[in-house]
Amino acid sequence: MASPINGHILTGQYGERLAQQYLQQQGYSIQERNYRHKRAEIDIIAKKDNVLVFVEVKTRTTDKFGFPEEAVSARKEEMLLGAAEAYILATGWEQDIRFDIMAVTLTVPPTIEHFEDAFY
Repeated sequence: MASPINGHILTGQYGERLAQQYLQQQGYSIQERNYRHKRAEIDIIAKKDNVLVFVEVKTRTTDKFGFPEEAVSARKEEMLLGAAEAYILATGWEQDIRFDIMAVTLTVPPTIEHFEDAFY
């Protein structure tokens, strides 16, 4: 018997869909969703103007316990860097890259903040 999906997982998936739609509206082309390398996962890999963008999406139902973007730890950044390096090697990408954070708060309507060049 399949186990039900936890609410926080559904919240995260919904936030990622909203972030993807936002990026596409801003002219980004989505290359990958939920790219996995070892224990790391990159939520969205997108491209715009010859820049490959690795996007970490953080979703919260409220900002009562802090803002979503504050949840990206140094350890998470390190894991994302490793996964991005693996993706770059696998695809042969030789142009610019960037790491962004997208903070989604599920207010009515949802709010989306896009932090470009969030870390290196």
